[in-house]
Amino acid sequence: MTVPLSILDLATIGKGQTAAESFAGSVAMAQLAEKLGYRRVWYAEHHNMSAIASSATSVLIAHIAAHTESIRLGAGGVMLPNHSPLTIAEQFGTLATLHPDRIDLGLGRAPGSDQNTLRALRRDPMSSESFPQHVLELQGYLSGHTRIPGVEATPGKGTNVPLYILGSSLFGARLAAQLGLPYAFASHFAPNALQDAVALYRREFKPSRQLDAPHVIAGVNVIAADSAAEAQSAFRETLRARVSLFFGNGRVFSDDEADMILDSAQGQHVGQMMKYSAIGTSDTVLEYLDEFTAHADADELIVAHQSTGVEGRLRSVELVAQAAGLVRD
Repeated sequence: MTVPLSILDLATIGKGQTAAESFAGSVAMAQLAEKLGYRRVWYAEHHNMSAIASSATSVLIAHIAAHTESIRLGAGGVMLPNHSPLTIAEQFGTLATLHPDRIDLGLGRAPGSDQNTLRALRRDPMSSESFPQHVLELQGYLSGHTRIPGVEATPGKGTNVPLYILGSSLFGARLAAQLGLPYAFASHFAPNALQDAVALYRREFKPSRQLDAPHVIAGVNVIAADSAAEAQSAFRETLRARVSLFFGNGRVFSDDEADMILDSAQGQHVGQMMKYSAIGTSDTVLEYLDEFTAHADADELIVAHQSTGVEGRLRSVELVAQAAGLVRD
């Protein structure tokens, strides 16, 4: 690999699994990633999704950080319109104080949920419109140059937690460029605008105190296994799990039901979301990742290991690291 590799962990809750078991798997994944030489592990904020346990992102990061030693950990990302910038500055300022030079803060403007959940979060439907101003307010708290007179983040002030703008459209790319921040594109589930957004970001980037040159992180799905057949089987299971997640309303479909939905016009959208997926043995996956790096014009890849079981994800983490030459002595 010519670029660093990182991991996006959704703390997936598999069939018959509890959230506690999911968290134990996330600890094991971060410890393995640290041992093998991945750059960072990020956790995404999602709400009201029965198969994703990373809703309390900062709490999960604190738990993982206490069970690892050196790997960078962060949000990929916090959906800032769900929160006050001051609260997030305090949370991530606390993390950065407890775990210096290890904490990242990726920021998105989507709700990370459906409309009913948005109301339960007490979120203003128009809050996304203020996302740029909220990013600047948050940045002010973390840098110690508050934009709200008389209000400081304690902890947080002066921690300078590095910010990343997450996105899947030209909006996030333009904002990241204007603010001189790294840009992470969610191509692992929203692939369509990848190349246009990255090109715009690089073209319009303005250096900042945090970053002097553009830095693009591109998301990609990976299932690496010991055989191609095993990887393809795991990929099909992943697609089936997504059908239940998106269409089940709390119900888990049988394999036959999920396959029928996947074959329908509506279900084919699930497959399209995973357009950028490296599936197969380690050599096949590495070849795909090299090609994807060039396609995305990426400076770093963040890999979502998508096997539905913890053991499969850990094996995928290991195989990719070995193939990419990350493995440390």
